[in-house]
Amino acid sequence: MLKEIIVKAPSAEGALSICVEVIYSGRRTLGLEVTADERVLARVPRRASDRAVRQFVEEKKDWILEKYLLQKSRNERRQEAARDRDYEKDPALEARYRELARMVIGQRVSWFAAKMGVTYGRISIRAQKTRWGSCSSRGNLNFNWKLILMPPEILDYVVVHELAHRKQMNHSKLFWAEVEQILPDYETRRRWLKENGGGV
Repeated sequence: MLKEIIVKAPSAEGALSICVEVIYSGRRTLGLEVTADERVLARVPRRASDRAVRQFVEEKKDWILEKYLLQKSRNERRQEAARDRDYEKDPALEARYRELARMVIGQRVSWFAAKMGVTYGRISIRAQKTRWGSCSSRGNLNFNWKLILMPPEILDYVVVHELAHRKQMNHSKLFWAEVEQILPDYETRRRWLKENGGGV
């Protein structure tokens, strides 16, 4: 059984070697995953031949490169955001972040609301300790200002999540269908937020 496969792929920085870890299980199909810590996993059936696994990985080389570089970029931005935690010692810096969050989140809410065909009330920027956003029954929206330190696609996910509550005030299948209609990859964004900044 294979333990790993090295994929060599061209990138803007030259040839890139990516290690794909092979994990065997009782599943029936072959699948790929790029984790938050930039590990590339190939999950395959126990009966899969080495040849079949290698061929599968080779065929998915472009996908692997794209997702790996995307995750790498996200992590770099997260590290930059972590360095920006100097706001804890600088109230003026935090105030600037809050103002930027108010502007950016307001713009994204307006854009997505039009796209989703929903209305909303007041937008508040706060510092909740356990939530990234919330939506009241009256359509008032609350967002954590620290979203401005997150990757843009994560901020957008939280905005769409809360606006979807304007159609479904729950987390039912219908609610997630509303989110998926706007963000087909919402599960990836949701997972990233849970792993890197707490869940919504």
